[in-house]
Amino acid sequence: MANSSCAVAACPVNDAVTRLDGILASGRIAHPRSRRIAEEILELLNDIAWGRGGPDHIPAIETLAETLSQNDDVQATEAGRRIQTDLAQHREVFASHVDTHNCAAGTCVKLAPAPCQMACPAGIDVPTYVTLIGMGKDAEAIEVIRRDNPFPWVCGLICTRPCEYMCVRGRIDTPVSIKFLKAFAAERAMSEGNYLNPPKESDKEKKVCVIGAGPGGMSCAYYLALKGYSVRVIEALPSAGGMIFVGIPRYRLPREVIDREVAMIEELGVEFQFNARFGRDVTFTTLQAEGFEAFFFAIGAHAAYKLNIPGETDYQVTDAIDLLQRVALGERRKPGRRVIVIGGGNVAIDAARTCLRLGCEEVTIAYRRTRNEMPADVEEVEQAEEEGILFSFLTVPIAVEGRAGKPTGLRCLRAKLVARDGSTRMSPVPVEGSDFVMPADVVIGAIGQRVDQACMKDLPDMKWTRRSTIDVNMVSMETSIPGVFAAGDAVTGPATVIEAIGGGKRAAVAIDRYLSGIPQPKMPPVPVRRSRVDYLEVPSTTKMILKRPEMPLIALDRRRTTFQQVELGYPENAVREEARRCLRCDICRRCGECVEICRDKMKVDALQMGYFDFDHPVETDFRLTQERCILCGACANNCPNQAMQMKDVNGERVLSLCGTVLNRKKILACEQCGAVMGTRKYIEYIRRRINPVGRIVDERLICDACLRKNMAAANVDIFSATKGGIR
Repeated sequence: MANSSCAVAACPVNDAVTRLDGILASGRIAHPRSRRIAEEILELLNDIAWGRGGPDHIPAIETLAETLSQNDDVQATEAGRRIQTDLAQHREVFASHVDTHNCAAGTCVKLAPAPCQMACPAGIDVPTYVTLIGMGKDAEAIEVIRRDNPFPWVCGLICTRPCEYMCVRGRIDTPVSIKFLKAFAAERAMSEGNYLNPPKESDKEKKVCVIGAGPGGMSCAYYLALKGYSVRVIEALPSAGGMIFVGIPRYRLPREVIDREVAMIEELGVEFQFNARFGRDVTFTTLQAEGFEAFFFAIGAHAAYKLNIPGETDYQVTDAIDLLQRVALGERRKPGRRVIVIGGGNVAIDAARTCLRLGCEEVTIAYRRTRNEMPADVEEVEQAEEEGILFSFLTVPIAVEGRAGKPTGLRCLRAKLVARDGSTRMSPVPVEGSDFVMPADVVIGAIGQRVDQACMKDLPDMKWTRRSTIDVNMVSMETSIPGVFAAGDAVTGPATVIEAIGGGKRAAVAIDRYLSGIPQPKMPPVPVRRSRVDYLEVPSTTKMILKRPEMPLIALDRRRTTFQQVELGYPENAVREEARRCLRCDICRRCGECVEICRDKMKVDALQMGYFDFDHPVETDFRLTQERCILCGACANNCPNQAMQMKDVNGERVLSLCGTVLNRKKILACEQCGAVMGTRKYIEYIRRRINPVGRIVDERLICDACLRKNMAAANVDIFSATKGGIR
């Protein structure tokens, strides 16, 4: 990732282009040589703003601006100095446009990033890899993904998919199934032996130690290894994966998937040291003595919060994290007959479904808010209900009851939701006198996790936040100790796998800068736009009727009794068709100029693109265009990104929006000279607006030029005949 301050309202690159263009248009730079230099600078700036810039552009602009500023022409001098100031103050922004082909502000039109890519914490180029999957190029899609995320298969199965929440297709019907397309491509590429590591850079002969083999730690190790560093990963558990290994059940994420993607990292030369707890088995001092020059901490948040209610310590309340870890490491003992899991997140759902698979007869999730407020993934909740998990909403535990050291029930109060000042989330308030007891012989707490700081006692200079997480610079992931970096749940608190991956990747960039003696960036990273692949051509009717496929699941009886993977994955034909639903928002930025031209200037109103208004979408129907469009080309001619295109193909005029064929009509030609006249609707439209354009003479379509020639010839004949008659 390159870095940019484009995330603020304005873009310095676009501002520089607009300002210099205005100066040249006003004629204020009069001297011919100065004007030529300014025009050259403007051309180079436009290259950067439109994604055509290369590594030589910024140095060339600096040289030209220096020349322009040393001038007798006052206006030229001022313009040159202003360009120098822009480059000095916003160099990272200009470099980001060149390196990432993205403008986070969206004002440099061609570089406006797609919402899905901006929503991804790892910055994956979603439109590119979805299109490649639609083309059947699964290995190429995986290559694109792994430039920003070394775990496409893992994330294809368990990612919380923030990209789909921002998918513009969801403003028409439902989001593209980005997550499951990624899983299919990863499995296919791995199966066919096309899941490959990119080439490594030459050996830098420097050592980096990563503490924690979770998704954040392994991502950092992956990108550092690619840059040529020698990396060792220290892990307290007996296997790699961290929370995706011990916190996510095998019915969601098979162990084999983790192992195969970890093996790809090992192929790069990354060394793993398992069953080694930092602070006990290895220390900061001993690692420094071994020659490690930088450290990355991704220790996760594996400690559970206590319920802090009476009876919790007396009657053996179990932590969900502890239960899931024991099962992941091979334990299959049934916890009890009747289980209550307290919490509403994914961990609570995982613990409940795991208990069911271990043979528990009745499993209930007690949650203090309603179903709508549950932070757990909707599909996970639905699958839990299908399997027979019970839910008790608006339930606030107040005590664990029991005897002989074991629980017999959970005493609770009913709650109601009330609005709190300064909060958009409704808060549960217990209803007095509503207490009741839920029978149970096992109570499991799943109300959140925290960072276990015990292993960090050897680092007294490490600063911590009020939330007991490691305090870092969120741009560079630097801690308070020089050469020590951190990311993942240890920094953010319990978060998502994709957030940990994004943090690990940022840390790898920062560690490389640190060891190379390069200053750290000041602004957050901007996602890298990897390429601009061709469109998938899809008829408008197909684009509208294609629907997101349902995920096939294994039989319900097997789900209740085994840890087999529940989701079977899409068949290949469904994957290819689903990819065709993508609207290619990496190219069409939904500016609405095409709609305005068609509706307000041409008075045709053939483009019903309700999804262009992201926050307030109205109905969209691509099929309407074919009924109304005259194929005049005004929309395509005014599209700033070439998203809307009109081409003549095999005797037809075709209008498409990012590959969606909106209209296709036969091109008519003059039957006398063969000149192209357009489509019939276009000719009729022009005839209504300006009468003498193309007429049907003797059942033949004749262009204006031939019509004038014919009329001139007829007039000559009439004149000649008249003249002969007078004689």
